[in-house]
Amino acid sequence: MTIDRYLTHCIYNDLKQKMVFIGGARQVGKTTLARKLIAQKYDNAVYFNWDNRQDRKSIINSLWPGNADLIILDEIHKYKNWKSFIKGEYDKHSERFHFLITGSARLDIYRRGGDSLHGRYHYYRLYPFSLAELAGEKHGIAVFDELKIEDTRHGDVLSQLDKFGGFPEPFIRHSDKTLRRWHNEKIERMFREDILDIERITDISNMKLLSDLLPERVGSPLSLNSLREDLGISHRAISRWICILESFYYCFRIYPYTQSRIRSIKKEPKLYLIDWSEIDDESARFENMVATHLLKFAHFLYDSEGYRCELWYLRNVDKKEVDFLLTVNSKPWIAVETKLSDTSVSSNLEYFKERLSIPFCYQVVKTSGVDVIHSSKIRIVSADRFLAALI
Repeated sequence: MTIDRYLTHCIYNDLKQKMVFIGGARQVGKTTLARKLIAQKYDNAVYFNWDNRQDRKSIINSLWPGNADLIILDEIHKYKNWKSFIKGEYDKHSERFHFLITGSARLDIYRRGGDSLHGRYHYYRLYPFSLAELAGEKHGIAVFDELKIEDTRHGDVLSQLDKFGGFPEPFIRHSDKTLRRWHNEKIERMFREDILDIERITDISNMKLLSDLLPERVGSPLSLNSLREDLGISHRAISRWICILESFYYCFRIYPYTQSRIRSIKKEPKLYLIDWSEIDDESARFENMVATHLLKFAHFLYDSEGYRCELWYLRNVDKKEVDFLLTVNSKPWIAVETKLSDTSVSSNLEYFKERLSIPFCYQVVKTSGVDVIHSSKIRIVSADRFLAALI
């Protein structure tokens, strides 16, 4: 079962002009997107994986098939001099081949020497399945316009996403046993096969323990000092490990939106996981699912359209808080507060809407069948309808 991905058309069009890099978490579907969805649009696409010994030899010796029109290079960021190598091959063969580069680390961060590739590639971040993607909902997105929320119900898809997450293998199989085994194998392989191939970690067991602690901290301000004390390591080490886990798309942080009009806090970010199915607490898991959908939406607008769309949260010194704020060019666009079932409008959402003049505010509830616009112009809407209006 192959589900068309939301980036297929964008990547195909960009390949006509430049190289395309695709970054994303392990097993999020990068290889399937490249080999099955993009490659099928070409007459002769060829695939090379740096982890394969024979492919490695072909890559190093630039043994590209003469009849190829698309060259896919997977995990090549593990090669120390990959940037300068790719630059040389692209400059030499750009008129003959299209180049598609995939990897489970942020390919725009891992610069291991060599000349800059600036101006030679477009970078996309691939995220897990979202509700709109699975439901086949496609909407034209215009920044600063209201989301096109339709009277459709996708409660079954939402329930499946809530339980199994959006990664292709566990979602498609819908098996509790598969999900448990997939969690175990994902973590082990991320550390043993990905992180240690690139990073020098002397205390890998403690770093794995850190990944065990993070699901319990989802949705709350992240204290590095607290984690440092729990693990008995230095602040420098814990800070570096969190950054590494982010670079491999295990987790992400969102920061408070700073604005003097609301006396906002300026310190601790909140942490979320790319795979929310690891989280036991229902409320935190639901908040994380919405967070990942919004981050995917923001990054899609940045990667495909060039809008500086960013995801924040709102909190001030009086401890008034709203879960999420989307901005474009630092200007507020959409605020979102998540609730499991509470349909009474959030006073904090009303407060920030007025103070920041936020055009569109949504209170997103997990309960199905809800869609009400409050007198304060805050829309209280079911998650299956709201998420279907995103990407």
